[in-house]
Amino acid sequence: MRNLLKFFRIFIFITFAGVLAFAANPSVPQEGGKQYAEVIKGNNALLSKEDLANPYLYGGPEVEAIKAWGVGSPNASGFGEIFTLLQGHYFATIFAILIVLVPLAFLGHFVIVGQKKFAHGKKIRVFSGYNIFVHWAAAIPFVLICLTGLVMVFGDKLGGGAFVRFARDIHGIATILFVIFGVLMFLMWVKDALPKAYDVQWLMIMGGYLSKEKKPVPAGKFNAGQKMWFWVCTIGGFVMAISGAYMFFQFADIDTLRLMALVHNILGFLIIALLITHIYMAVFAIEGALHSIIDGNMGEEEIAILHSYYYKELTNA
Repeated sequence: MRNLLKFFRIFIFITFAGVLAFAANPSVPQEGGKQYAEVIKGNNALLSKEDLANPYLYGGPEVEAIKAWGVGSPNASGFGEIFTLLQGHYFATIFAILIVLVPLAFLGHFVIVGQKKFAHGKKIRVFSGYNIFVHWAAAIPFVLICLTGLVMVFGDKLGGGAFVRFARDIHGIATILFVIFGVLMFLMWVKDALPKAYDVQWLMIMGGYLSKEKKPVPAGKFNAGQKMWFWVCTIGGFVMAISGAYMFFQFADIDTLRLMALVHNILGFLIIALLITHIYMAVFAIEGALHSIIDGNMGEEEIAILHSYYYKELTNA
C-alpha cells in the first residue's frame, strides 16, 4: 500500500509537470488557447537531440496553431503564413486542375486539328546511340519523379501508409538517377537548345500546330517548344532536386524549408504541365515522332517541314 501511494504521488507530480510544460504561456499572444509556432518552440525542449528530425521544426500545440493560420494571422513571420495558406488550401487543387485540364486541352486539339502526318520514305539519322541512351536514362527516372511526387501530393486522398512511403522512397532514388543523367543530357544538348531569333517566329505561330497546313516551320534541330522543355527539365529539374534535398534532409531553418517547399511546388506546376505537353507532342501530335528518339531516325519530310532551318543545315552540308 505504501508503495502504491508513493507511485501515485510520483504519477501526480509527473502529470502536473507535464501540464505546466504544455500549458499555454499567458505572456505569449494566443488564439483559441494555442500559441503560435513563431513565438515559442514549446515541445522541442522536452525532446532529446537524437529524437529531433530538425531542431527548427516545432510540435504539439504549435502544429495545431499553424493549421489555423490564414491571411492576417497575428505573430506570423517569414514564409509561414503564405506557406500554410498555399500548402493547406491550394497546391493539391492546382495540381489536380493541371492533370485534368491540360490533357483535355490536348484532346480538343487532337479532335479539332488532328495529327500531323508525313511521308516515311527517306530517313535521316538525327540522334546517335549515345543521345538515345542518355535521353531515356534521364527521362524514365524523371517521369517516375513526377508520378511519385503526385502520389505524395495526394497522399491523404490515397490513404497514406505504405504505398505513399514507397512512392517517397522511389522519388528519392529516381532523383539521384535523374541528376546523374540529367547533367549528361544538359551537356549533350545545351548547344542545340540555345535560343535563336527564329524561335520567336515559331512561338508566334505556335509551331504551326494550330493549322492543318504543311508549311515549313522556323526551327532548328529543336524547336522553341522543345528548347523551353529542355531548360525547364534540366535547370528546373536540378532546382527541384536541390529544394527536395533541403526538405528531405531538413538541413536549414524553418523559413528556408518553407521557401524550398514553395519553390518545389510552384516549379512542379510548370514541370507537370510541360511534361504532359511533351508526351502529347511526341506520342500523339506527330505520327511516328516517338520513333526518332528510339531508333534515331526521322523522316526527311518531317524535318523539312517542322525543322526547316535544321534541314537547310543538313542539305547544305
